Amino acid sequence: MKNVFLFTVFFLSNAIFAQSTYSIDTSYTIKSTYTKLIKKYPFIKTAQELNNTNVTEISDVVYSQKNRALHFDAYYSTTKKRNPAVIMIHGGGWRSGNKNQMKVMAQKIALKGYSCFTIEYRLSLEAKYPEGILDVKNAIRFIKDNAGKFNVDPNKIAVLGCSAGGQMAALIGTTNDNPAFDDVQNKSKSSSKVNAIIDIDGVLAFKHPESSEGDVAAFWLNGTYNENPENWKNASALTHTNKHTPPVLFINSSIPRFHAGRDDMIAILNEKNIYNQVHTIKDSPHSFWFFNPWFDETVLYTTQFLDKVF
Repeated sequence: MKNVFLFTVFFLSNAIFAQSTYSIDTSYTIKSTYTKLIKKYPFIKTAQELNNTNVTEISDVVYSQKNRALHFDAYYSTTKKRNPAVIMIHGGGWRSGNKNQMKVMAQKIALKGYSCFTIEYRLSLEAKYPEGILDVKNAIRFIKDNAGKFNVDPNKIAVLGCSAGGQMAALIGTTNDNPAFDDVQNKSKSSSKVNAIIDIDGVLAFKHPESSEGDVAAFWLNGTYNENPENWKNASALTHTNKHTPPVLFINSSIPRFHAGRDDMIAILNEKNIYNQVHTIKDSPHSFWFFNPWFDETVLYTTQFLDKVF
């Protein structure tokens, strides 16, 4: 009996340890991006956090315990009982970055009467495509299940992402009601459907004449295009764009590679009479959304689009 007890303790200890340890890539931060960009753009200022009593903040809400605890932070206006929600996905090449990088944008959008949620999802050192997509869709279902707690109108959900997060947001929105992109282990009765997409400099097609995705994308997609062409196709929002796609806002830098697939997607949206907006910020670098003068411009385009759609 003693040996059985010791084995059980050993097994559980190792199981807990395995769940709590995973590799973290900290290479993509606001600070490191600032250091890189300030040389060419000496006028930039990092967007600053707000201190406003009209926005309620709740940190590290656990939305999933599938393999380990996954969290989001909530920022919501207290002026209304039911706000449209904005699901916010950070960038970092599907490998780095964290939910805190979306905090300032979430605060500013929440001030305009929205409930914002910055989502932690599993990155490529921990889990390959499509696990991060399933994570965010699980978060959406959790938020709908708890809509009253977070002042959310479950029928007015936008998904917003930056860079890799923009690619994910577009894919999440174009795969509404597609069971292949939902976690079958999630027993929530709520849908992961969203009602609007905001793609901030995220590619729409991995294999495309305008695209130059390489090793970073291949690491997340579990193989190069030659090794795993199905993942490269299925992970592209352009593949899934159709008459059921919700309204889309594209906010882009002036770097062409981050527009890959955008014009083709817009052509489909226009053909299907789906509302869309495009804003390409002149002379801006990738990761422009962290810094002013581009941060305020990004928030303005976003809130104007959300106001129109919702």
